[in-house]
Parts: sequence; structure tokens; C-alpha cells
Amino acid sequence: MVFSLEYARKLDSQDSLASYREEFYLKEERIYLDGNSLGLLSKRAEKALLELLDSWKTYGIDGWTEGVHPWFYLAEKLGKELAPIVGAGQEEVIATGSTTANLHQLVATFYKPEGSKTKILADELNFPSDIYALQSQLRIKGLDPDEHLVRVASKDGHMLDEKDIIAAMTDEIALIVLPSVLYRSGQILDMKLLTEEAHKRGILIGFDLCHSIGSIPHRLSEWGIDFAFWCNYKHLNGGPGATGGLFVNRRHFGELPGLAGWFSSRKDKQFDMEHVLSAAEDAAAYQMGTPNIFSMAPLAGSLSMFTEIGMERIREKSLKLTGYMLSLIDKELEGRGFAVRNPRDENKRGGHIYLEHEEAARICKALKADGIIPDFRAPKGIRLAPVALYNTFEEVWKTVQILKSIMDEEKYKKFENKRGIVA
Repeated sequence: MVFSLEYARKLDSQDSLASYREEFYLKEERIYLDGNSLGLLSKRAEKALLELLDSWKTYGIDGWTEGVHPWFYLAEKLGKELAPIVGAGQEEVIATGSTTANLHQLVATFYKPEGSKTKILADELNFPSDIYALQSQLRIKGLDPDEHLVRVASKDGHMLDEKDIIAAMTDEIALIVLPSVLYRSGQILDMKLLTEEAHKRGILIGFDLCHSIGSIPHRLSEWGIDFAFWCNYKHLNGGPGATGGLFVNRRHFGELPGLAGWFSSRKDKQFDMEHVLSAAEDAAAYQMGTPNIFSMAPLAGSLSMFTEIGMERIREKSLKLTGYMLSLIDKELEGRGFAVRNPRDENKRGGHIYLEHEEAARICKALKADGIIPDFRAPKGIRLAPVALYNTFEEVWKTVQILKSIMDEEKYKKFENKRGIVA
């Protein structure tokens, strides 16, 4: 029977990625479903971090060019491993900065208001940090964000309609920045369509991949996307504060970075110490300061799993996990006040399930008390992310049963309906 524990275990027995669960540090009696906020530590990531620490201990300053992972070339090495994950050429990707720092860099480079073409197009459902950065970049240009930042509205408060986004691509728009996957509802935007429509109108377009990289396949180069940026600590399991990444389409190579720094240089010129920048001729030009080596280190181990498996297989299992969870939620949680707010269409659904409930904050606390790690999003959102590399179908089944018992036994009433400091 589809809704039985036996069926869940049968699905696990057929899972070709099951062995990768052993790669991660998992706690007994705990089901971790927050990998879309912070992925778990893998043994490979730990090993790579220890190798980088050892290179400092062993080589001192010579670690820049010696050891298993020479520091001077580490950003480029990781960029080459990230490239197939986002469907890009190796020279188009670099591991650098953070999500917001990279957004600032890319907007500073590609936002060039001129004449009546002065506005940036975004959306009202995007993660706040992106909006703050865009508002900041407008202020730097002496422009009023209230007038020059256009945010496409959502009809239902959960999803966006690509037709509305396209309609907002007016002659006043100079740049577009959108999420690939909405952080709440998990909706996947049609990046290919939106890029085509932007380019028809002579507008550059970039995407925030934070909630899609490592969860869904991308074809950034093929789709002609101008730029993209992301964090590496969610589905890619790079660790808290892991160095981020960015993509710049090769047709923009040679464009001087808006925010230049020492590591924007060509490698062969960097130590010439000249006061005129000889910028790298690829995505490496969009680096700024010295790389945060130990924040990059875990990626050197984590990314090897993605290289082995490939994004198509990861996506296949992810869809099976979220699809199974949705079917259980429909069956077991009916009439208990939950509303499913993520797309049911597989082509539109990212790597997590998004539920809303008036008692969401206290339900999340009750889940944690029962060994389930969810993610709360104010005011009433519950995100559950079964990750292909380390979650099982049995865990999905157990999660829904525990959620059902929390509601039926009113366990959530033991807790205050208020978020913690870190939701």
C-alpha cells in the first residue's frame, strides 16, 4: 500500500543513491529536513577542510602554491567543478564572495542606467537580502529605490506568473534580477523564457540560484543568461558561511568588474603590483579580495559527490521524495489546517515542500521536540526539504506521521507561537 511504512522501505531499497547517506554525519533519532537552509557535513567535506588546515601547518605561506589544494588556484578549481552543476563553461564560473557580495559585484558591473532606461526589475517575493542590495545599488547611483526598483506582484502571495514578469519588461528597465526558485513556495521560474524575453527588449538579466543550485539542473550558458550568483551551503553542503559562487556569460568577458580588487587580476600579473588592473579574462575577474580559504575548503570535498552522480539523478530522486511527501500530506493531514503552497507540477517544483498553518511557529518547535528538523518562515510557513543525498523515503513517511500526531494530540500547544532568534 502506497501510504504504508513497508512501501516507503520498498522505495528505499530501490534507491540508487542510498549509499551516499553514509557519506554524511547523521544523528540517530533525528530526521534532518532543513538542507535547503544548511546542508549537513559530509565526511568528504571534513577531509578537505582538514587537508587545507594541514597545508597551512605544513607549508606556511608556500601553501599558496603547494599541497593538495593550492590556495592561489582554489577558486578557479572549484569554479570548474561548479560549472556542470549550473550548466556553464568552466571559465564562466568562479567560487567567490557570498550571495549578497556577488550580487553587489554583478549589479555594479552590469547596471548602467542611461536616459529613460534607469530601472531595475525584481519581484515582491524575493529573499530580502537581494532587495536590500538592489536598493543600495540604486542609492549609490543617486536614484530613489521607491521609484527605480520595480517589483512584480504575486497574484496569490506565493507564486509568480512569468506573463506578469514579461509585461513589466518596459522600455524603462535597464536590468532584471530574479530568483530561479522562490525561497518560500519553491516555485521554479522559467529562466529560459524570461531570458529570451528580456533579450528581445535589450535588457540584461541575472538570477539568484540559492534555492536551486544542487537541487535542480541548469543550463545557464545554453539559455543565454547574462549572470547568476548563489550560496554553496544549502543543497551543496559547503558549510555555514561557505564561500559563494557566480556565473558570467562568456559574451561579457572583458567587461571590467564594477568592484575591482586584487584577485580581479590575471594570475600572471597579480604580483607585479601595478596600479593599473590587468583584469582576468573570464569569470575570475569578478573576485575582489583574498579568498577565504577555509570557507571554501569543504566544497573541495562536497562537490565530488555531485560530479560522481550528476544533477539529473539528484533531481530524479528529489522529485520522488517531494512527490511522496505531498501524497502523504494529502492523505494524512487533511482537515488539520495545513495549506500546501508549493507547485504540484514537477516542472515547477523545487527541492522543498512549503506548508502554511496559523500555528506554524509552535508546530515547528513541536517537530524539533520529536526529532524532526524543519524550517520556519514567518509569518506562518513550514519548509520541509527531503534532500536526495541523505534523506530517505522512510524518513518522509515518519515525518508526516509525527506531524499528524502533533496535530491530533495538540502537542504544539506546549509551545509559544513565536519564532526563535534564528528561524
